[in-house]
Amino acid sequence: MKIVAITGSIGCGKTTIAGIIRKLGYVVYDVDKWCRRLYFEADFLEKIRQNFPKAYDGKVFNKRKLRELVFGNKAELKKLESLTHPFLKRKFLSKIHQLRGREVVFVDVALLFEMGWDKYCTDIIVADAPYEVQKQRVIKRDKISTKEFEEIVAVQMSNEERIVLSDYVINTDCPEGVLRSNIIKVIEEIEQSC
Repeated sequence: MKIVAITGSIGCGKTTIAGIIRKLGYVVYDVDKWCRRLYFEADFLEKIRQNFPKAYDGKVFNKRKLRELVFGNKAELKKLESLTHPFLKRKFLSKIHQLRGREVVFVDVALLFEMGWDKYCTDIIVADAPYEVQKQRVIKRDKISTKEFEEIVAVQMSNEERIVLSDYVINTDCPEGVLRSNIIKVIEEIEQSC
């Protein structure tokens, strides 16, 4: 079985690539979605309350406050990652085990290298886009300031570093038809090596 990671810095288009691959009929797991669901689990929120009490407005969890606490503070970010990463790894390995027998499975994962998951993947695709395109996408999508965007980028591995460690690079700053064609070429190459 081929386990293909789709990664990239924030706003580079990894989710767009994953969406196209999904429309082509492949299984694509979205690790960001797993992480978002985690914030609805009572036991996890209790751990957040214990470790990040300032992320609460009284009894109500405020994810924006948590973001403000961890971005720009590497120690706090590491503490949050120590709560989320073990859960995500267990879920990832469980899903991969369930899908034995499939030829190719994709996983959309921003922090692939940071979590050490590259060792589980046979191929790695990196989504890439020019910095200004990346910045405008994120500011528009997340309704954040340039400063907030720069804080997020500052704690992530650069796309240049990801590219060196990856097997394929797909530039997402192009018309959808061209992007789809480029994705299909990469998938065909991956499948030929099965």
